[in-house]
Amino acid sequence: MTDTQRILLGHGGGGRLSRNLIENEIVTRFGGKGPLAGLPDGARLQLGVETLVFSTDSFVVSPLEFPGGDIGKLAVHGTVNDVSVSGAVPLWLSLALIIEEGLEICTLRRILDSIKTASEEIGVQVVTGDTKVVARGQCDGIYINTAGIGRAIPGMNTAVNTIQPGDAVIASGTLGDHGMAVMAAREKLTLNSALESDTASVHRLVAAAAEWADKVKFMRDPTRGGTAAVLGEVVENRSFGISLREESIPYNPDARAVAEVLGIDLLHVASEGRMLLVCSPDIADSLLQSWKKLPEGAGASIIGGVTREAGRVVLETQIGGRRMVDIPQGELLPRIC
Repeated sequence: MTDTQRILLGHGGGGRLSRNLIENEIVTRFGGKGPLAGLPDGARLQLGVETLVFSTDSFVVSPLEFPGGDIGKLAVHGTVNDVSVSGAVPLWLSLALIIEEGLEICTLRRILDSIKTASEEIGVQVVTGDTKVVARGQCDGIYINTAGIGRAIPGMNTAVNTIQPGDAVIASGTLGDHGMAVMAAREKLTLNSALESDTASVHRLVAAAAEWADKVKFMRDPTRGGTAAVLGEVVENRSFGISLREESIPYNPDARAVAEVLGIDLLHVASEGRMLLVCSPDIADSLLQSWKKLPEGAGASIIGGVTREAGRVVLETQIGGRRMVDIPQGELLPRIC
């Protein structure tokens, strides 16, 4: 049997392999119309006059605890962010735990405390869940699945087909911190820095953007596959492209240093507390200033704009060159969320 007939680690990396697997094996069975159309981070479900957003995610990060967070905190933020960038106010979470025999109770307690603290800080409630225990070697300590439900924000419908040339692209803060912090912890890299994961909730950033709901075109958190995967999917098979300005992209110097040591492009690295937004150019500066008033948006920057170069994401480098930004094929950094 060839590798093309088996699941590879790269199928879970958020790049082309992931998308191909989902489109060819999942969407074909469950339909690409209705809530699944466009493969959004959260499904928009109509319940009478109310529109709800529903999302689910699983977390298998290694190590379980890393600088700036742990798998519990990450599970809350990951699902809350998917609901938020789908244009909704997050309200409820489910919590399912798959625990490996032998996990220390003190570790489980720290993870559960992180979930409790993160949920309370955001204002979401854990309302249902499940717990399973598997034998040693059948799990890597603990895996977590969370699902979230939120109430859609009126007028905020971030359909990609409303994007047009001239629109602005904004990042809420430094990109790639989470992936580099987890990788450094996993590889036990000795750093003369305090590099930490960026894991955080973006719900307040979305709430701030709601003032201009009718002019916000797109929102997404750049998790697996990073900024390159998100923007690559936005322009794929579209009549427009995106141009990024390297000098405007916010990077943490410590994350950049780790990326250079490992030979990794930070545009391909996951963030777990950042969001990308595309909006009409006339509101970009006002929205940016609104974000900068929030701690989680202090490092926000307009990083580029929408162009007429169909289907292309191009980086304008600091030395005056231009290069294509491709969607990652597979898994650059496994087990980072």
